[in-house]
Order: sequence, then C-alpha cells, then structure tokens
Amino acid sequence: MPFREDFLWGGATAANQCEGAYNEDGRGLANVDLCPVGEDRRGVITGFTKMLDFDDDHFYPAQEAIDMYHHYKEDIALFAEMGFKTYRFSIAWSRIFPNGDEKSPNEAGLKFYEDLIDECLKYNIEPLITITHFDIPMHLVKEYGGWKNREIITFYENLVRSIFTRYKGKVKYYLTFNEINMIMHASFLGAGLVFEEDDDIEKIRYQAVHHELVASALATKIAREIDPEIKIGCMLAAGLYYPASPKPEDVFEAQKKNRENYFFTDVQSRGYYPSYKLEELKKKDLMPIMEDGDEEILKNNTVDFISFSYYSSRMVSSDKNGDKKESNIFESEKNPYLKESEWGWAIDPLGLRITMNDIYDRYQKPLFIVENGLGAIDTPDENGYVEDDYRIDYLREHIKVMKNAVEIDGVDLLGYTTWGPIDLVSAGTGQMKKRYGFIYVDRDDFGNGSLKRSKKKSFDWYKKVIASNGEDLD
Repeated sequence: MPFREDFLWGGATAANQCEGAYNEDGRGLANVDLCPVGEDRRGVITGFTKMLDFDDDHFYPAQEAIDMYHHYKEDIALFAEMGFKTYRFSIAWSRIFPNGDEKSPNEAGLKFYEDLIDECLKYNIEPLITITHFDIPMHLVKEYGGWKNREIITFYENLVRSIFTRYKGKVKYYLTFNEINMIMHASFLGAGLVFEEDDDIEKIRYQAVHHELVASALATKIAREIDPEIKIGCMLAAGLYYPASPKPEDVFEAQKKNRENYFFTDVQSRGYYPSYKLEELKKKDLMPIMEDGDEEILKNNTVDFISFSYYSSRMVSSDKNGDKKESNIFESEKNPYLKESEWGWAIDPLGLRITMNDIYDRYQKPLFIVENGLGAIDTPDENGYVEDDYRIDYLREHIKVMKNAVEIDGVDLLGYTTWGPIDLVSAGTGQMKKRYGFIYVDRDDFGNGSLKRSKKKSFDWYKKVIASNGEDLD
C-alpha cells in the first residue's frame, strides 16, 4: 500500500469560517469578523478598504458562520463516523487573548479548545491545530498596526506559550500561520494590515512578513522547549505556476512566480533568506528592518514538515497584456487545457503531483496536504441530501495522483485533510453557497437557515476511502 499505516486522513476548517459565537465567553473582535459578504469584501481583505468595526450596510458571515461553537460535538461525531484520523482546526486568537496584548489568557477560550481537543481524542482523532488562520485581534490592528509592528511578535509568543502549555500531551501537530504567502495578496486577512494613501505598500508587507517569519521560528523554539514531542509545520498556499509557452521568457516568468511563493517556505524550512530574495529586496529598497539575533532565530528553528493547500495550478506569461484571471486571489492566465470550477479555478489533479514533487525535491522534509477540495453550488433534496458526484470525481482524481507521488515518486506524505469537510463560509467570497463539505449545512449567504446538518453522497464515499487507506476510490 502506498500510504503509511498511520496516514492521517481527515478534514480541515478555520475558526473564523465555522465557529461563529464572535462575542461569547469573552472573545474579542478580530479582523476576520469584519470581512463582509459581497462586493466590498475584496477591498477589506486586501487592506485597501478600511473596515475597523461593523456597520449597518453589510452582512458579516463570520459572526455566526455555521455556529460550530455550539455544534462541535455533533460535527466531530460526524467526522468520527467518516473515520477521520485527524481534524485540522484553528485557534481564534481573540478567544485566548481578547485584545491580544493581555498578560493572562482568557480561561473560557482555553477551555473551549481543550473541550474540542478532548472530543477529538475521544474518537482517536489526532488534533492538528493551526495557531493563526487569518486571525488577529482588532485591538492589535487599531493600536499597533497589525503585523507591521514588531511588538506583535511578543503577543504571538504569549499566545503560543499558553496553547503549548495548556494542551501539552494532547496535541502533537501544529501549524504556525495559515497560507503565510497570502500576506502579499490579502494583507488585512493575512496580517491585519490597513493601508493609507501614501503608504509604501510593498515595504510594509515585507516588514510584516519578516515579523511573521520570526514569530513562526520562535513558536517552533517555544514548542520544543515546552514539549519535545510537538511537530511544527509551516503552511503555504501552493499550486505551481506553469509557463504559458516554451518561450524562455515565459519559463523564466513562471520561475519568478514560483519563487515568490517558495520564499516563505525557504526561510521556514532552510532557516535563512534565499539569495534571490535578498538581492531583490535590496535592489528595490524593500529590505525589512531586522534586529540582532533574528538571523539566528530563523536558522536554529526550522519546521519539521511542510504543509500546504492545493486547489489548482496557475499559468503565467511574459506578455503583460495576456488574458489574466483570478484563481484563489492569485492572478493567473487561463489554461486552455484545463476545465474550471464554478468559481473559475482550474481543475488540475496532475498539478498536485507536480507540486508535491517540486516541494519535496526542494526541501526533503515530510509533506502534509492540509487543504484540497472543490467549491461548488449544491442542490439538496427535501432531506438535505446532495448527489455531489462532481465533488467525488474531483477528490478521487486528486487522491489518485497523490498516491502516485508517494508510491512512484517517493514523496514522504504524512496525511491529507480535505478543505471544508462540513460546509462553511468561504474565505475568499464570504459565501455559503460555495460549498466544499461532505456535510450539508442549511444556511445561505445572508444567515438564513436552520443550521441543520445532513450527509451528502460524498460522506459515505470518503468514509470508504479512509477505511481502505486510499485503496477503494470507486
């Protein structure tokens, strides 16, 4: 069998996309709460539209989301019924430190996640925790300017120390930042950055990036001090860029685009800024301010494994006037050889194998696919049942190539968690109708619905896949 006996099959969610209960049990306001559904969402998540509090003109889906805060036992029981070996979820920073800069954590927040962890362990489900999944308390945005301010590192250290201490012996796998490269594309979401008219945007972004990279390394250091059993991973929004043609200029453009993403994991996995990035930052006067000891911290605290999301490949041309489109916030040319999802994302299973090989060749560290799935409009019957063969087809083809990467190419893969095992709020659009789950949730884009959970056809299919350790994909 290609997959290891302890292969971690499961699913992944994010606190802000499923928990709700945004103001319960002492939780503070977070940047992710303030991202509305609708045409203004993009401006907010990129940091160009200032939204520092709720207004009456928008609907904010994260306020209630799918109310997993009150439904987690029911939801985890359904995950257990599918046979999950792991469940990836994230911590809402403002549940643990409502403002972010307190000295002591909020006990109710720590207790909630402890209860959630215990519920997983009850079913022998390994918790995989994302410490920060597009999540920062709004107090840290308003008072400190988000991750562009170096003081945030100290507050992040307090967060991770509280988490690692409280859940010692219960949680083995952690990811420091979700899709860390998203800072460059959705800066409010990725780092709590709000831009003013005269800001040097790229310089601010790279300063925030440096602070997150140092914070990630410090989290790795603290984890090993508190519990040497902990394994820490980085997390990349992956998907290789293909050149639009064999023209050398297109090939070089693709190499540049891929390096833009790999820069983050280069630092987290190798422990230093790569030469190509140092030269670029110096030439463009974008070099972040580094303090004495930063290089040492990065060097001595590299991650144990590389985790990543994969939804699609991308394509790039050296022709600046080419037919560009958006794929998961990343700009891409339209690939004429690939079909697309209802949201215009290229469907490219083989691209997953290519991406896995590229990352594994680069780092020679274990990989973990922590997001992969198909966002689609589901039409349920009167019982909430959905015949989602399109989702099964998508996942089947991706799992097939994942097997090939392990069995034929020799990639060391720890596990696979599909994105959104239960329907949740889309990070990119804020919609509920863009559904990923094996479990249907009765809720629409504007908060209407009973929140009733029901199994889709894919529920039993994925159950069979896990039971056979990926052998039965029919």
